[in-house]
Amino acid sequence: MQFHIQETMSKGLKTTINEQLDVSDLFKGRQDVIRTGPLHVSLQVTGNEGFITVDGELSIDLELACSRCLDPTSEHSVIPFFEQFKPASNEEAKDEDGEEESDFIEVSGERLDLKPFLEEALLLFMPFAPLCGDDCKGLCQECGQNLNERTCSCKTEKLDPRFAALKDLFKE
Repeated sequence: MQFHIQETMSKGLKTTINEQLDVSDLFKGRQDVIRTGPLHVSLQVTGNEGFITVDGELSIDLELACSRCLDPTSEHSVIPFFEQFKPASNEEAKDEDGEEESDFIEVSGERLDLKPFLEEALLLFMPFAPLCGDDCKGLCQECGQNLNERTCSCKTEKLDPRFAALKDLFKE
């Protein structure tokens, strides 16, 4: 998924991308991601005068560990993608703080490779705390029993340490 920047801008080329990317390497070593499907990419790349617009969506099927009980749960994510790219220039438009202010991503070199930007969007839109169900009870903090399967006999009463001195006040 590489494009020649100057050629795309000068000719006003429009290209449609419908591909699948293997992104399993992104999740190597992560315990929360059990399995990933291919990343389905559906984008429209349009060359304009001075910049390139990339618009479309990404979709992926993931099998993740539930954040409460650690059981596998399936997620289907659809990620909107919109970015504008322009060639890197020596002139920099800076605001009064001296920081660059632009809606464009500057690309150095002659070619625009979209793959790193697609991978970044995928990582940013990953579910933060996936759940197997809204009513998931999680694991017992004492014995580790999955409370969705059966209950345990552990003492679950929690006492606020600020009120510990008052707990025996009414005992006779």
